[in-house]
Amino acid sequence: MDEPREELQDEAVARVAAIDISKNSGVVCMRLPNETREGTRTQRVWTVAATTNAILELGDHLVCQGVELVVMEATGAYWRPFYYLLEGRGLRCWLVNGRQVKNVPGRPKTDKLDSVWLAKLTERGMIRPSFVPSKPVRHLRDFTRTRTVFVHESTRHKQRVDKVLQDAQIKLSSVATDSLGVSGRAMMEALIAGERSPGALADLAQGRLTAKHDALVEALTGQFEEHHARLLRLLLTTVDHLTAQIAALDQEIAATLADLPDPRSVMSAPSPPSGTSFGTDLLARLDEIPGVGPT
Repeated sequence: MDEPREELQDEAVARVAAIDISKNSGVVCMRLPNETREGTRTQRVWTVAATTNAILELGDHLVCQGVELVVMEATGAYWRPFYYLLEGRGLRCWLVNGRQVKNVPGRPKTDKLDSVWLAKLTERGMIRPSFVPSKPVRHLRDFTRTRTVFVHESTRHKQRVDKVLQDAQIKLSSVATDSLGVSGRAMMEALIAGERSPGALADLAQGRLTAKHDALVEALTGQFEEHHARLLRLLLTTVDHLTAQIAALDQEIAATLADLPDPRSVMSAPSPPSGTSFGTDLLARLDEIPGVGPT
């Protein structure tokens, strides 16, 4: 821990703290007006573990010191515990983009120097905070972003299903618009179960696909082996699991939207229709934009 030292004071924010955050710790720089010499400042730099108790203790200390603003860089997801816990202690927190504070050619880079530099920039009003949404919106973002990941994974596994069929000389995707639709799934389940007759497989077609019977017979003539069946079973099981997870996320998203607090309750703005939540009303209004759907 560094000894307190004095510096001339010409800053816009009197009492600041800056944190350079890594996975397991954060280097804190606190700069305050000197209590005995007017026009000077004291600076203290120390390291805090990135654990809940250590961060809460840091928050209590910063509150006792009358810190007006705590600034930290957006470092992966490691900033979240510091930001949320310190904010919960009643401190005003800013999250800033690292590119705004580190683009200085020739400046040495260490965790200590980064925290000091960040604190000095904050004092002089030379940085701007990034947007951090409210807790309900953060929860909604977690659900929607996870859903996006699962949709991408589902699409990737569906493409692998087609690769397995192509390896077996089964050209189902060349005839069926959706090879994993009702008809396609029925044919693949039959292939896995041991059915190899192209005609019998084509007879499983439903809806408009029945008009392409001859093309299906040709497409389903291949060299489908037990190896393909085992691999196809694994992939289809994974696709079904991801589909179920996406459906569960849809329910979570809908519930979270319905519970979103209405910011218009503290503003002179019209409220949503009676019996309609703010989130549901907002979704319906956004859905009116051409090319924008609920998802």
